[in-house]
Amino acid sequence: MVQFKKMVVIGVGLIGGSLARVLREKGSVNEVVGVGRGEANLKRGVELGVLDSYSTDAREAVAGADLVFVATPVCTIPKVVAEIAPYLAPGCIVTDGGSVKESVVTACEPLMPAGTYFVGGHPIAGTEHSGVEASFSTLYVGRRCIVTPTANTNQVALEKVVELWKVAGSTVPLMDPVQHDRVVAAISHLPHMVAYSLVNAVDGYDRFGGDLLSFSAGGFRDFTRIASSDPVMWRDIALTNREAILEMMDFFSVYLEKLRALVDEGDADGLQAFFLNSKQKRDAIL
Repeated sequence: MVQFKKMVVIGVGLIGGSLARVLREKGSVNEVVGVGRGEANLKRGVELGVLDSYSTDAREAVAGADLVFVATPVCTIPKVVAEIAPYLAPGCIVTDGGSVKESVVTACEPLMPAGTYFVGGHPIAGTEHSGVEASFSTLYVGRRCIVTPTANTNQVALEKVVELWKVAGSTVPLMDPVQHDRVVAAISHLPHMVAYSLVNAVDGYDRFGGDLLSFSAGGFRDFTRIASSDPVMWRDIALTNREAILEMMDFFSVYLEKLRALVDEGDADGLQAFFLNSKQKRDAIL
């Protein structure tokens, strides 16, 4: 089983905290150091046993580390890597949890000093909650973590990153960064865009006055749960994966227009076929 002496988690929230928890439980890390700007959150991480210690200075924290996990908003990841790169020990592996990979990997690989390694990763897991209090060790069990090597990726570092996610309970497909961004635009980013839009649409509809959201029941709340996700994180995702997200939003609009036409025409057979096809496809992934 993969083993690290010192793991540094930069951004100790749901994603970073959960990885620290499970690797500690499995005995894959000897020491975990947290880095962040919110000292109260870091102190809570120590109290919960997620961290052994913490620092608000990333450069200081990474000294002697053999694993650094960057779990900050995706727009900030290259900046964080640029800051810590000169202070990394030989052999150190830096990986991340960002849900956009092409821009992150392209920016971070050239920043790494000789003898240190960057391996892009994206755990497809999460909840609408944030902060170290929200972290739990089984977050990644039965999930996928996509790892995105390039022609420049060190093979030993790649194998270690794959193994650590397997220890966390994930299956680990390898994927080109560009392909990754197109895939997650469809399965993750588009649903969030739809959920945010639906909440705003319902809230903004005032034909009959009153607060429509106050009438929402289980179905609406379940469907829009992801609209409670961190707005800063999703702002950054929308900016960094803009091209792929726009492509999927346009593609989604084609199907929404098809459905609108069926409703407008009162096409009972067409509506049933549309809904049945969706049901079958949805049921098949359960």
